[in-house]
Amino acid sequence: MGWARLIVVALAVALASVLTACETTGTPANRTADTGEMGDYVIGAGDSLQIHVRNNEDISVSLPVRPDGKISVPMVRDVEAAGRTTSELADHLEQELSRFIRDPMVTVMVTDFVGTYADQVRIIGQAVQPQAIAYREGMTVLDAIIQVGGLTEFAAGNRAKLVRGTGSGARRLDIRLGDLINDGDMSQNRALRPGDTLVIPEAYF
Repeated sequence: MGWARLIVVALAVALASVLTACETTGTPANRTADTGEMGDYVIGAGDSLQIHVRNNEDISVSLPVRPDGKISVPMVRDVEAAGRTTSELADHLEQELSRFIRDPMVTVMVTDFVGTYADQVRIIGQAVQPQAIAYREGMTVLDAIIQVGGLTEFAAGNRAKLVRGTGSGARRLDIRLGDLINDGDMSQNRALRPGDTLVIPEAYF
């Protein structure tokens, strides 16, 4: 429903982003922009890692972080990766590998990220693919809707809610997704924050 308009709106947003393209990288907000290093990014379950051990290509691996937050590399099993930064994980692996290798030097890179629970944005209800997605700097409601494949034919887009915060302090903001997608009403294209939940209800019949 309204896919032609969705594509037009998406193109308009892309064109409007040209002037800020150098500032927005499509990566976590704490990525170091100049170097491409992950900085203080905290690894989460589902992230994909590239682990390089200098002069030991046979134990250098690329692998995902398991749902339990752990990884296993050659000679070291069940290492807790989730909740650590890349440098913290590298330091820990160096300590573990030093039992088998003299002065190991480990580099850890995140090649595909999901982020910790607090870094995610959740889209639930009548989206084509409801899911939790990694927050990216500058992400908007439209970015999230495109990433989950749009709305189902049963969605009541104009009754959507953006839930920000938790518990008694949570705020519920009205989002008219139908107007955004079908009419290009960019006033409804709110900026997202880590931890936001976008709720898309089902239409009444």
